[in-house]
Amino acid sequence: QVQLVESGGGVVQPGESLSLSCTASGIDFTPLSMSTMAWYRQAPGKQRELVARITSARNTNYADSVKGRFAISRDNYKKTVYLKMNSLNTDDTAVYYCNIARGTVLDYWGQGTQVTVSS
Repeated sequence: QVQLVESGGGVVQPGESLSLSCTASGIDFTPLSMSTMAWYRQAPGKQRELVARITSARNTNYADSVKGRFAISRDNYKKTVYLKMNSLNTDDTAVYYCNIARGTVLDYWGQGTQVTVSS
């Protein structure tokens, strides 16, 4: 059974940084390395939105609201996707979820980790 476990969430002040990681288990290296890995977030009362995505070829794209502040990376050997978040603001407060997907072949979600930005 595939499991994704996020870590690194917490409470920070505006302007500070935070790093998230998400490690997969129960999935082999090859299908994982061929998948797209992503971070989504959901703030209270809002729909879940894509934050950042990194493809198997390591192409990345970001939500406009985080461009220049967040960076996504992946380590296939560690079966881990990372999200480095800089210059956090209160609008970044949300539950952050990682996702591993490859078309209709696989689509897995983590349980989420809370990020709170508050002064």
